[in-house]
Order: sequence, then C-alpha cells, then structure tokens
Amino acid sequence: MELIAVIEGLKSIQENAHIEITTDSMYVKNGINQWIDNWKNNGWKTAAKKPVKNKDLWQELDELVQNYSIKWVWVKGHSGHPGNERADQLANEAIEEFHDKNNILNI
Repeated sequence: MELIAVIEGLKSIQENAHIEITTDSMYVKNGINQWIDNWKNNGWKTAAKKPVKNKDLWQELDELVQNYSIKWVWVKGHSGHPGNERADQLANEAIEEFHDKNNILNI
C-alpha cells in the first residue's frame, strides 16, 4: 500500500520538483535508496536470490523518481507525527468508503 501511495503521489506532482517524502515505511525508504540498484543488477532478485516482491511497483517507482529531486524522511509510525497521523486517517477513510461502496463487511 505504501508503494502505491508514493507512486500515485509522485504522479500528481509536477516533474523536476524538489520534494520531501515522509514515510513510516522502512521498506519503501530502504527499497528505493539502498536495495533497488542491487535488485536491478541481480535481475530483480533479492540478496537471498528470491524474486523481488512488487517488482512492477518498484520498477514504476524507480522510473518516476528520476524526474524529481527527493529527500526521503522516515518517521516512526503512530508516534504523533501530524502528517503521518493524517495519512493514516485518510487511508482508513478510503478503506471504509471502499467497503461501503462494495458492501464488504469487516468481521
């Protein structure tokens, strides 16, 4: 979900912008800053020689980030960071709306 949020967020921003992405996902932050070059060099395999999960999303994100100057910031989730708390609220509202529209019950 975090990968999709970053991808969709970048798509909505004018290219060549200088932006800061704040995330509570070390998976996203480390993936794009530390692991992706090795994945590409290893044919989209992890260090353990397993296929990279969400390869299609990582490839899309890798292409998108080339168009921006991005500062990646990690914050601890559910720690009171205003932007992170708001993002969680919006995500939960979207899930509820989806469930309501599709008559899905949470049991």
